[in-house]
This record gives sequence, C-alpha cells and structure tokens, in this order.
Amino acid sequence: MSTPEAGRAGTAIAPEDVDAVRPRLTFFKVMAFIVGIGLLVLVVEMVLSYGFQMKGQDNPLYWWPQPHGFIYMVYLVATALLGFKVGWPLGKMVLVMLAGCVPFLSFWVERRVAGEVEASLAAARR
Repeated sequence: MSTPEAGRAGTAIAPEDVDAVRPRLTFFKVMAFIVGIGLLVLVVEMVLSYGFQMKGQDNPLYWWPQPHGFIYMVYLVATALLGFKVGWPLGKMVLVMLAGCVPFLSFWVERRVAGEVEASLAAARR
C-alpha cells in the first residue's frame, strides 16, 4: 500500500525492492549525465559540420555521432531497467527516454527522476 509521501514522489516502491532499485537508479543517473554531455558534444559536431562546412575529417568530431548513438541506446536500457522496476507507466518511461534527445533536458529530467525515486526509496524504508 502506498503512503501519501510515496504518492507525491511517484510510484510506491515495495520495501523488498529497495536494494534492487538503488543500483538501477545509479546506472540511470550516470547514463543521463553521460548522454547529456554527449549530446552537447554532438551539437558542437553538427555546428562544425553544417554551420562551418567542416565535412569528413576536416571536422575534429566527425567520429562522434556513432558512439553517441550507442551511448544513447545504453541510456534507453538504463531508463527501462529503472522504469520497469519502480513501476512507471509506459508514457512516463518514453518521455524520460526522449529527454536524452534534447540538449540540457536530460540533466533536468535526471535530477527530477532521481528526486522522485529517492523519495519513494525513503518512504519504502519507513
């Protein structure tokens, strides 16, 4: 049964799931930060490529889009692992995943999600 605090924080986390949620939250936080930084690097790469016409190896970041795509896929996995464990609805999970596509938004969403999950973890410990 959820408490009023858990209701405000999001989905209630069962006490037996607390130990399983903590590493998933850490993985999500790390990946959200890495994807946020990677997205900013991608923006620089695109500005160099399209704004300054630095094509191919003339662009010092020409190699970055492919690794960034792989890193984003890992972020999707991190979001899904956390979301399924804490019981997010599919719509929320998709919105958190899409936050990794907008510069600076992944940082804000990571802080908000971490706060909600931390509050739910604290409520589950009581």
